[in-house]
Amino acid sequence: MFRNRPRRFITNPETPLPISGSLAAVVDMATSAVSSNAAAAATTSPSTVNRHRSYPASRVRPSIGRFIPRKLLSSSSHSPLAPVSAMASAAGAGETASRKKLLIFDSEEDLAASLAGYTAELSAKFAAERGAFSVVLSGGSLVKALRKLAEPPYREAVDWSKWHVFWVDERVVPKDHADSNYRLAFDEFLSKVPIPADQVYAINDSLSAEEAADDYESRLKQLVKNGAIEMSSVTGFPKFDLMLLGMGPDGHVASLFPGHPVVHENQKWVTYVKDSPKPPPERITFTFPVINSSAYIALVVTGAGKGGAVHKALSEEHNTSDLLPVEMVSLQDGELTWFTDKPAVSMLSSI
Repeated sequence: MFRNRPRRFITNPETPLPISGSLAAVVDMATSAVSSNAAAAATTSPSTVNRHRSYPASRVRPSIGRFIPRKLLSSSSHSPLAPVSAMASAAGAGETASRKKLLIFDSEEDLAASLAGYTAELSAKFAAERGAFSVVLSGGSLVKALRKLAEPPYREAVDWSKWHVFWVDERVVPKDHADSNYRLAFDEFLSKVPIPADQVYAINDSLSAEEAADDYESRLKQLVKNGAIEMSSVTGFPKFDLMLLGMGPDGHVASLFPGHPVVHENQKWVTYVKDSPKPPPERITFTFPVINSSAYIALVVTGAGKGGAVHKALSEEHNTSDLLPVEMVSLQDGELTWFTDKPAVSMLSSI
């Protein structure tokens, strides 16, 4: 049934997730789930998740669009990107492995359209498979990139009742404060889609940073017991269905900053920062063991100002002795997709 689909997109034959939008290039950096020598096949119409499942008339899924890239590049023919696959260890017989893709878009508008289709496909997949979809948001420009999910056809077609929304990090400020990631997400996205209010999990802003981190971790553990969040059988940490991450010009993700001790936290699910190099100083953040246990991560990085960090993370000069936080995003059993634009990858000589 997948004979005519680009092989570079089929990382799991049971749940293929092609990407929509007008692309300048697509680089597949699968570590072991897909052979690096697989050739691109002829393109046809996109797949859908669980194509034999019927949907109620009131919840008809949209045509996500043509998920066909304009140009398909093999990682084997672009050596500067090869070291990226080394960020995750190759799997042996019977083991799992992470999968990585780099998507480069002509415009931010194309990126937003593709991100909406990607997220809607995953929403349908997990809602059908386990009756819930756990989504982790971050702040900054990432929220703006989600705007098309709140527009037709997605607003009417996505089953928002299955969504459970979390934050990978949050500033310890009141929810109505201008620096609040919750406020940003509410104003730009959450207020425009019908996700049940009790399935949106903001921090307790009346607590100190340390108390808020402990409280958020306790709530996550309860939601694991309730089935809203899965546990990873590989890592023993919570396995969120989708994390939507951004990256700062310094290569930080969440509130995990270069050189800060919390990047090495490997026991807690949620920790706190009182001395963030970027204001406001007090924050809570997921730790790398939680981030790297995700099923899917969309890492949205745009603009020339982030080109240096992208170059360090994706070029052949990959230095494992001085990793930026973004280089430490390495899924244990999942798929990481970089959503980028041309300015962000302008320092990569082979793109």
